[in-house]
Amino acid sequence: MTTLKPGIQIGDLLLSSKLISQEQLNHALAEQKMSPGSLGSILARLGYISDSQLTDFLSLQFGIPTIALDDLSVPENILELVSSDLANKHHIIPINRIGTTLIIATFDPTDLSAIDDIEFITGYNVEMTIASESSIKKAIDRFYDSSSMLDDIISEFDDSEFELIQGEDESDATEPETEDAPVIRLVNKIMVDSIRRGASDIHVEPYEKFFRIRYRIDGVLYEIMKPPMRLKNAILSRIKIMSELDIAERRLPQDGRIKMKLGKGKAMDMRVSVLPTLFGEKIVMRLLDQSNLQLDMTKLGLEPEALKLVDDAIRQPYGLILVTGPTGSGKTTTLYSALSELNQISDNIMTAEDPVEFNLAGINQVQIHENIGLTFAAALRSFLRQDPDIILVGEMRDLETAEISIKASLTGHLVLSTLHTNDAPSSVTRLINMGVEPFLIVSSVNVIIAQRLARKVCQKCCRQEDIPPATLIQSGMDKELAETAVCLKGQGCEECNHTGYKGRIALYEVMTFGEAVKSAALSGANTMELKKIAIENGMKSLRQSGLTKLLDGITSFQEVLRVTARD
Repeated sequence: MTTLKPGIQIGDLLLSSKLISQEQLNHALAEQKMSPGSLGSILARLGYISDSQLTDFLSLQFGIPTIALDDLSVPENILELVSSDLANKHHIIPINRIGTTLIIATFDPTDLSAIDDIEFITGYNVEMTIASESSIKKAIDRFYDSSSMLDDIISEFDDSEFELIQGEDESDATEPETEDAPVIRLVNKIMVDSIRRGASDIHVEPYEKFFRIRYRIDGVLYEIMKPPMRLKNAILSRIKIMSELDIAERRLPQDGRIKMKLGKGKAMDMRVSVLPTLFGEKIVMRLLDQSNLQLDMTKLGLEPEALKLVDDAIRQPYGLILVTGPTGSGKTTTLYSALSELNQISDNIMTAEDPVEFNLAGINQVQIHENIGLTFAAALRSFLRQDPDIILVGEMRDLETAEISIKASLTGHLVLSTLHTNDAPSSVTRLINMGVEPFLIVSSVNVIIAQRLARKVCQKCCRQEDIPPATLIQSGMDKELAETAVCLKGQGCEECNHTGYKGRIALYEVMTFGEAVKSAALSGANTMELKKIAIENGMKSLRQSGLTKLLDGITSFQEVLRVTARD
């Protein structure tokens, strides 16, 4: 190495290797005089060379290995060898120590003064690796400026109106980190911020080399922040304390609940699930906002014909109503909406749920506890001795629960329940596979409702999207409709957090049991045959429901394809 100015030397090397032209080098040097900085970063900013090209070139030129810093974890004892000031001054990061040799990452291997400075201050011999300038800056922020970063995060919001209703006793914190006020404020910020963004879940996830927070917004997970690794245990412990869980137990799953009060008297519940993983405990918090609970069946997304079918079914004096779909498809909201319609002084309504998500006034709700023997089947047996009119069973998990539910529906009770199946016709096959006789199914079931939640296009930034009619026809749309269809797609704006979507709408598939469907089920028809017969007799499939919402300008074509399968 020579002792020429690092910037000029790198420029000359790049020029001689024909990676840049003389004109580009002159332009970059002129820019450097006006706004000081490394020549490499200026060349990259001007678009003459990329960060990866520059690091690969320097690695090859000087015989020094490159290193990726994004997911790198550096022990605290290594970071302590080089101060924050020294790292910022020379734009380097220490990454390891082997005996008396300190290994650092730098973007400029020609800066011999930096090497001399570090060797003099630390007393170690220095070996270099090469990383891009941008990745070194991020690493310095991540490893050294975590406290200031934390302050920046916390300063974004005001938690003066945040109040914990239960689990407030800080004296239970056995780990000193949890008493750190910034950590408490950070956890409060995460919770309040998730509510402000309209999230349904918060995922707190530890990995080997990083720690991240994600929110599920409108059914899709988004990464929100990556707190410093050193705060991992403190954040996890703080959440467990708020949930009144055992912070000393890190080997077994735990479930808890957080109750908090926000401004203007608004209350919020969070259901907390803690699961031990390879690199620490993953915590998922489900936000249960009763004030946002939509219990009006006319606003759920049911088309007029489907709404009439469902309304007729729930008005029957007895029978079984099944709501099917994957986890997070809105089944609970549909069931609660039906119960809200039926909730009258003249009826005794009882529910068995695991867990009870929302408290409904005038309805007797029972929390299932399988570990003490209070199963769905046990609760159902007790319900039948409580003079019920309407029963809600959270989920048909086994034959025993299914049989009791069906017997109850055949003896003068209206029973509502859920199944985990892909569509309405496959629910019949699922019940038969569980061991329920086909004749019991057709004589007890009033209606089966399958549903999905599709994201709504943001009305503020949506624009017309040109989709070829042939593509729409292939997806299941009628030819006449496809040729005149106007499809919308969100472009992304502040209103929708730059996602193009804001809010969700339910897509419904409502299968009633007419004579043709009953005959097919009794004769042992498979799921595809049942679906074909049901559609021939007026059932609108999930895909067709989605395409209707597309034509109404409510959702996008991509979203319909994402949440529904072809018929």
